[in-house]
Order: sequence, then structure tokens, then C-alpha cells
Amino acid sequence: MAITPVTTPKLAMPGAQMSQALRVDAAGPLLFISGLTARGPDGQTVGAGDVGRQTEVILEAIESLVDEAGGVLADVVKLTVFVRDVERFREVAAVRSRYFSEPYPASSMVEVSRLVSPDQLVEIEAIAAIGQAAQEVEE
Repeated sequence: MAITPVTTPKLAMPGAQMSQALRVDAAGPLLFISGLTARGPDGQTVGAGDVGRQTEVILEAIESLVDEAGGVLADVVKLTVFVRDVERFREVAAVRSRYFSEPYPASSMVEVSRLVSPDQLVEIEAIAAIGQAAQEVEE
């Protein structure tokens, strides 16, 4: 298997859609995706005031970038989520649950005081091991 979840009984299990750790026996390229915010092609913020909609726009953008690199969303092995209000965690998690399945990416969520635009509520960066999820299915 190319992507293998790693857990230890010495740590509590995550309470969201994430893995404690993932072992990636990368036979292919790694894709490092810069922090993305919910901006349309015109550069304007999409979903002002709606963290769920902004999360959706960002995850669609991540999926597009992974696709352009020759992978699928299941190749994403690490997410870092920056939110303006960590109390909105459940809204972000609800959207993420529609995009990812087990093994979930390793993940961090950090509350920040602000992002580039006051309308932006969330920013997400990702790392994908291109081709690893497809290899897992074939084995």
C-alpha cells in the first residue's frame, strides 16, 4: 500500500476527519500547494461571511491543482487549515468530510487573527503524493 495510516495508542485518536500520521512510500512526485483562499478567477473573495462556502471553493481549487499535476484528491496527505475563528471548526469539518475519505490526510488547524482580505475566513495549504492513491487501489 502506498499510503498507510500510522497510529499509536500513546495518543488520543483525532476527533475529526484526519489521521494522526500517514506513511507515504512515494514512488512519484510530491505536490506542495501554497495557502489558498476563496478567490474567484477575478481575484474577488467568494462566499464572504460563509466559512463553509469558502472551504468548498478552496477544496475545489486544491482538487483542480492536484488534477493538473496528474493526481486525485485522495493523493492529498497533509492539510494545514488557517481559520479566523476556530469556533467555526465544525462548519469547516462538515465540508471537508465531503471531499476526503479514509485514510484521511494528516491535518492541522490554526486560528489566525487575520488573512490577506478581511472577507477571507479560511486559508488552506496542502501536500499531495501524486499517484499514490491510485497505486493503493491497484494493489
